[in-house]
Amino acid sequence: MIHVRQFPCLKDNYGFLAHDDASGETATVDTPDADAILKAAADAGWRITQIWNTHWHPDHAGGNATIKAATGAVVIGPAEVERIGQAPDRIVADGETVSLGAHKARVIDVGGHTLGHVAYAFDADRIAFVGDALFAMGCGRLFEGTAQQMWASLSRLAALPDDATLYCAHEYTESNARFAISIDPDNTALQARVAEVTRLRADGKPTVPMTLAEEKATNPFLRAPLLKRALGMESAADWEAFGEVRKRKDSF
Repeated sequence: MIHVRQFPCLKDNYGFLAHDDASGETATVDTPDADAILKAAADAGWRITQIWNTHWHPDHAGGNATIKAATGAVVIGPAEVERIGQAPDRIVADGETVSLGAHKARVIDVGGHTLGHVAYAFDADRIAFVGDALFAMGCGRLFEGTAQQMWASLSRLAALPDDATLYCAHEYTESNARFAISIDPDNTALQARVAEVTRLRADGKPTVPMTLAEEKATNPFLRAPLLKRALGMESAADWEAFGEVRKRKDSF
């Protein structure tokens, strides 16, 4: 099985180490804080052999050079990562696979937050690392892509198994919850989740990871087609309803 070690980085990022016991290989998924990631690996007794970037933003790829210099790890990611100053050793795109020992992760195009953003899904292990594409009750801002592109990306993630465990890169859940309940107030599953998130954060506990089933039940971005009437957009396309939800969150 894949072992995942999760730890806080920077202000609200999470670092993730994925480890395969059989091969001894370890991948850091993104590099928000090189020192924190190297320490977490040392504490676990794991040697980082690969860096998997989801997108080019500095809080996701800014530690690449330091970790590569310290460990010799191979950097894997979308072509856009070259925007931080150095291209990945291996460029990957939608439909390709990356390996951690005998475990295979499928690369999924989730562009929208950035144009080349990817996610990594271990289909056999029911685990996916989704970067800034999907958050607990949220999704990434459309800094580069369009609402139509982002809706297609979220639909690809929604096609994963409902019991898939999703690791997103930020602890944004409390603010996402406040917006979600404002736009979907009669959702009883959401009401219960908001209460649980409030309890977890009051105790200083993370709300990540989450399951896809939880997101389908409570995430207003995935639920946008079900919110058309509330949005006054009964005849709109699904992606247009999503775009309206994203627009409202941007100004919330």
